[in-house]
Amino acid sequence: MAVAAAGAAGPVFWRRLLGLLPGRPGLAALLGRLSDRLGRNRDRRRRRSPWLLLAPLLSPAVPQVTSPPCCLCPEGVHRFQWIRNLVPEFGVSSSHVRVLSSPAEFFELMKVDCLESTLEKSLQAKFPSDLKVSILLDFTRGSRGRKNSRTMLLPLLQRFPEQVRVSLFHTPHLRGLLRLLIPERFNETIGLQHIKVYLFDNSVILSGANLSDSYFTNRQDRYVFLQDCAEIADFFTELVDAVGDVSLQLQGDDTVQVLDGMVHPYKGDRAEYCKAANKRVMDVINSARTRQQMLHAQTFHSNSLLTQEDAAAAGDRRPAPDTWIYPLIQMKPFEIQIDEIVTETLLTEAECGAKVYLTTGYFNLTQAYMDLVLGTRAEYQILLASPEVNGFFGAKGVAGAIPAAYVHIERQFYSEVCSLGQQERVQLQEYWRRGWTFHAKGLWLYLAGSSLPCLTLIGSPNFGYRSVHRDLEAQIAIVTENQALQQQLHQEQEQLYLRSGAVSSATFEQPSRQVKLWVKMVTPLIKNFF
Repeated sequence: MAVAAAGAAGPVFWRRLLGLLPGRPGLAALLGRLSDRLGRNRDRRRRRSPWLLLAPLLSPAVPQVTSPPCCLCPEGVHRFQWIRNLVPEFGVSSSHVRVLSSPAEFFELMKVDCLESTLEKSLQAKFPSDLKVSILLDFTRGSRGRKNSRTMLLPLLQRFPEQVRVSLFHTPHLRGLLRLLIPERFNETIGLQHIKVYLFDNSVILSGANLSDSYFTNRQDRYVFLQDCAEIADFFTELVDAVGDVSLQLQGDDTVQVLDGMVHPYKGDRAEYCKAANKRVMDVINSARTRQQMLHAQTFHSNSLLTQEDAAAAGDRRPAPDTWIYPLIQMKPFEIQIDEIVTETLLTEAECGAKVYLTTGYFNLTQAYMDLVLGTRAEYQILLASPEVNGFFGAKGVAGAIPAAYVHIERQFYSEVCSLGQQERVQLQEYWRRGWTFHAKGLWLYLAGSSLPCLTLIGSPNFGYRSVHRDLEAQIAIVTENQALQQQLHQEQEQLYLRSGAVSSATFEQPSRQVKLWVKMVTPLIKNFF
């Protein structure tokens, strides 16, 4: 158990050119990036400085996949197969994937027998138990206040020291004088462990939800349950263990220690620590990717394979995969940016006629994501929290001004959409529900001419600066050809958007949207920290 684009003709020409450069990935990537930028609409080129348009070219290029899809196996029929060049690809039956819709449903699924009593039974068993509990938390959040996650877990750790492990990730960027000066409530803005994955044997729940009371009652999030998916569970178990190994280990006396041979995250050399952490996490990703590639080859490309009838007779009755799961990891402090690469590529490749439904509880898109939304040709419906359902609404002190800062960012983005004449293509909607807060994030992709989504991203990232640059994040891309699962994803999207209202210029004239001058002045300085 573990807790934790362009004009229609342009892309065709460039992709053909890219296909002639299979041995020149650097040049291919640059040409691909140029293709995306040269295809931006003319209005935007007129209104923006040419230096601003050059800026994306100076950022790391998104890798382009030049190898053709495999046409010899079921995976070859979907267009997102290029993702497996970066991460492991897990083929599953859609019957193992269940989309949850409410905090109550999430709570019912998370309810298990008392952990302490389960551990007690394992000690009393006649035979040695292999039951292990691994918990990965963020150090700053988990240590805040006198009563916190550490104090709650200490009795469990003290009673079952051989079976329980509690790891507290501490960002390497919070160190020295900075660590001493930033108050407890705000030190997490420097970076934290933000992954939300819950593992029970061979089943996995991916979400953006924490395990505090509001997430089980009146805080709307997204959740997906992957049942009896052993290979995916193994991957995320190894990922939690890897991040746990580079984290501080909670001891029974409420002190923390690093594992033997590991660099201390904030006392040791930062570059050395980040290098070691990169290797530990990338070893997990690359090992799983190699295993899945070998499994793929054995399953679909071996001459000595059993026929489906022989496999069924041997007891292997698993249905053929119609759904593919790709784990997307983002840990920029460790120079791991897989989620960023995949998200940018998906937005870049979304063609005219495609629809992207994107939602975030905290609307603060990175400049790269904003440029892609404004510069590509797909239709966008962006769902964000109204001020009243923002998690910081009504907070005391400076934190209480955060919803107003998000309103200011929203208004600036909406103004840019209007100035480019993109109101029909890019639409904003605000979620509102009395007595609730909103924390859902992710996207649904509908291909041109389709009324159902074929891909969704679901997990912890918010598409903002912190998610991309500061925090440790994980989500999964689910690609499915199964209509029943597509319908589940569609209904999930509709349920969220039905509780929203369209944003217009009149929205910002409402009293609740008035932003004080000091908030407008401060927002550009602090927007990368929330």
